[in-house]
Amino acid sequence: MGLRLGDEAPNFTAQSTEGELMFHNWLGDSWGILFSHPADYTPVCTTELGTVAKYKPEFDKRNVKIAALSVDGVESHNGWIKDINETQNTTVNFPIIADEDKKVADLYDMIHPNALSNLTVRSVFIIAPDKTIKLMITYPASTGRNFDELLRVIDSLQLTAYHKVATPANWKNGDECVVVPGVKTEDIPEIFPKGFKEVKPYLRLTPQPNL
Repeated sequence: MGLRLGDEAPNFTAQSTEGELMFHNWLGDSWGILFSHPADYTPVCTTELGTVAKYKPEFDKRNVKIAALSVDGVESHNGWIKDINETQNTTVNFPIIADEDKKVADLYDMIHPNALSNLTVRSVFIIAPDKTIKLMITYPASTGRNFDELLRVIDSLQLTAYHKVATPANWKNGDECVVVPGVKTEDIPEIFPKGFKEVKPYLRLTPQPNL
């Protein structure tokens, strides 16, 4: 059986471009993103790693650590980083994990033979500070990942972890939120002093509570 939302993210120790990485220790009290690539020197992934490097200040603001992974070794990763920095006008500033024995790929079910034979598919895992998996996405090789969407999801996860709200379709930071069904309507004014709007008894909207 594969991983499911809410499962503990498997721990592992592996070599990376920033030295040995003991995953749970490395995460510490941070949120984490682990995202895999089929192999080094692949074109779409080159653009993705460059984008992540540029977005790293935004992830840092949200207390999110990022690690990439492919089945190639550290020496190959270091060569690829030079190409990424050159072609994407950035500096890779996060670890790329070497998974030559595919140990991590097996732990995270990143090998999908129907898609990429014995290479890792392009998976994304968002991991909370308690080490549970909060999001899993697998992209086809032809479609680059949307890191604006991952930032949006992290904003939602961090908001809903501490407030009794959910986020509606296409929500962005600053938009109205949905009051969760477990909150009684008569209790909303005390919990959400900014006010609320009842669209239906089961659909109550309130301004984002942490702003």
